[in-house]
Amino acid sequence: MGRSSNNKIGGRLAVAGLIAACMVVFASPAAAQQKSPAAAQQKSPTAAQQKSPTAAQQKTTKPKVERGIASVYGYKGRRSASGEIINPKSLTAAHRTLKFGTRVRVTNRKNGRSVIVRIIDRGPFIRGRVIDLSPAAARSLGFSGLAPVTLSVQNTGKSS
Repeated sequence: MGRSSNNKIGGRLAVAGLIAACMVVFASPAAAQQKSPAAAQQKSPTAAQQKSPTAAQQKTTKPKVERGIASVYGYKGRRSASGEIINPKSLTAAHRTLKFGTRVRVTNRKNGRSVIVRIIDRGPFIRGRVIDLSPAAARSLGFSGLAPVTLSVQNTGKSS
């Protein structure tokens, strides 16, 4: 009796091992890719679906137009976050998220004047402000201090 019960247990283990091996083979990614072409066509996204951004991309994509308060900054000779030396006489600006080198049209909403600036630094870090402008850019817009502005991205820069 001892011998026949050992054979039954051994046989059961062999069957269980065979079932586990089959499950691994049929659940593998290679097996999933070997579906019929008709099933593959049904699950492949259409061209319109492929071009639409994912939810994560939609959250990180910056709007083309921003509104808020602009301030003036310019620490002559200091290096900006991009590594460029700040020149108060150049038409440059600081923005929190736009890539360095991005050109932005800034329009003063009080008088309608606008100027195109290049993003070279990070900031402003004060709530409600959307951009820090160099003194030269602020003069072009006709203000010193703070002003309500609209930003319109003209082209994107090299790196962030």
